[in-house]
Amino acid sequence: MRIDMSKFGKFLISRPAGREALLAAQAYTIPKDTKEQIELDFSQVTVITPSWADEFFHGLEETYGKGKINIVPSENPNVRLVIESIQKQK
Repeated sequence: MRIDMSKFGKFLISRPAGREALLAAQAYTIPKDTKEQIELDFSQVTVITPSWADEFFHGLEETYGKGKINIVPSENPNVRLVIESIQKQK
């Protein structure tokens, strides 16, 4: 299952917005009992902050498990750096 992360906005910039996006994804996009890998596609996202990413990724990992979450490589340097820094923390 591939999720276009720009559906949550092109500017993903706060912890509350990350939590809101997580809840929306869990309610409307990702079935709770999914057996599929979850691919997050940030190709259309302009800016992401560490707080947004931490809130969203941590919530997904708690619900679906770390091994089910894959991030599609992005050409955007901001997105790459934030995702790399969040992944190093885990």
